[in-house]
Amino acid sequence: MKQVAWIGTGVMGAQQAGHLVKNGYPVRAYNRTYEKMAAQAQELGFTPCASIADAVSGADVIFVMVGYPTDVEEVFCGPGGIFECAKKGALAVDMTTSSPALAQMLYEMGRKKGIRVMDAPVSGGDSGARNATLSIMAGGDQADFDEALPLFSCMGKNIRLMGGPGMGQHTKAANQIAVAGATAAYTEAIAYARRVGLDPAAMLDAIGAGAAGSWQIANMAPRALRGDFAPGFFVKHFIKDMKIVRDEGAERGLDLKMLDAVLALYEQMAGMGLENDGTQALIKVYEKK
Repeated sequence: MKQVAWIGTGVMGAQQAGHLVKNGYPVRAYNRTYEKMAAQAQELGFTPCASIADAVSGADVIFVMVGYPTDVEEVFCGPGGIFECAKKGALAVDMTTSSPALAQMLYEMGRKKGIRVMDAPVSGGDSGARNATLSIMAGGDQADFDEALPLFSCMGKNIRLMGGPGMGQHTKAANQIAVAGATAAYTEAIAYARRVGLDPAAMLDAIGAGAAGSWQIANMAPRALRGDFAPGFFVKHFIKDMKIVRDEGAERGLDLKMLDAVLALYEQMAGMGLENDGTQALIKVYEKK
């Protein structure tokens, strides 16, 4: 049985690590907030560690699920990080939504240090993490993907190798473009329904079974209707993702007009102090709550 390290036990990471434990993998975990992680460890069964070095020592496979590209770079390259402390031949899988260029850089750095690196961002939010139904989009070498696949299968259902290093991140960028449009669309639909006197729940039931149906309408729109703005995915992280996508597009001469419009809405939310809400809180912008 492979020894597993998990770095980053946030809204999604803790659940993913827990699924590995349920499937028999010994998991040693690290999170910057140790007290929170220790409580999660009691519930989910992984072993809490006080440092990255302690977590990755002896690990065959290392998963990273943190917030921002700067966090990813620090976890891999910083003092006491993965490149310094992991054993030679270990496989390090970054599941953070991050920069394709960073993914490629870490892959190349890992080759020089004898540590294999993959990027494997996910989609499906907190419910996907909790129910082990995440979509996993990997970039890297086929042999490494094949080795990681049994572990990925503990966390997700739709698992694909999209190409070489960075291609998982590029796939997640395309995913976030589509999610941005779908999120703005269902929140505008709810705002319109309320304004004209429609029952918004009945409206969503009616359109959700037709051409407008989507995962966002099925899973996130009901939260918006209930006034449940708990973060399955933080507004601040979605802003981060959209900026990464915008910059990647700009480098290639691509003007992502819809993404820019949705990003402006979410930056307005951040200005309202809502950066720690879930993405479904976009309804607050339309209804000025």
